[in-house]
Amino acid sequence: MELKTMKTRTGTSSFTHSRGLQLAALALGSSLILAGCAGNPPTEQYAVTQSAVNDAVSAGGTEFAAVEMKSAQDKLKQAEIAMHDKKYDQARMLAEQAEWDARVAERKAQAMKAEQSVKDAQKGVQELRQESQRTVQ
Repeated sequence: MELKTMKTRTGTSSFTHSRGLQLAALALGSSLILAGCAGNPPTEQYAVTQSAVNDAVSAGGTEFAAVEMKSAQDKLKQAEIAMHDKKYDQARMLAEQAEWDARVAERKAQAMKAEQSVKDAQKGVQELRQESQRTVQ
């Protein structure tokens, strides 16, 4: 008696093929999503940064934090150029850095103004003490 083996086709090869297609579709979809994110101009971040720079200027940043203000304004200008050149990732990064530089400038200006107010108040107190000592004598 002779035993013949029969070759049968299993479902594993079609499963492997469909699995490969799913992975390829997933990779393609992910890359399209990432490309879509990179392709959007950072207009919201740019507006936030512009507002932060304006706030810093209003707080006296140009007078009390000149280095930080110059850095913020320079980076904002570079971000604008990068946006014009459609280098959106670079524009977003520069805009974020400019925002933080502007916030540092604003806080530094506020601190310097507060320090000046304290000095003025101390000077006023000292003058009042001197005046009260003159009237007592």
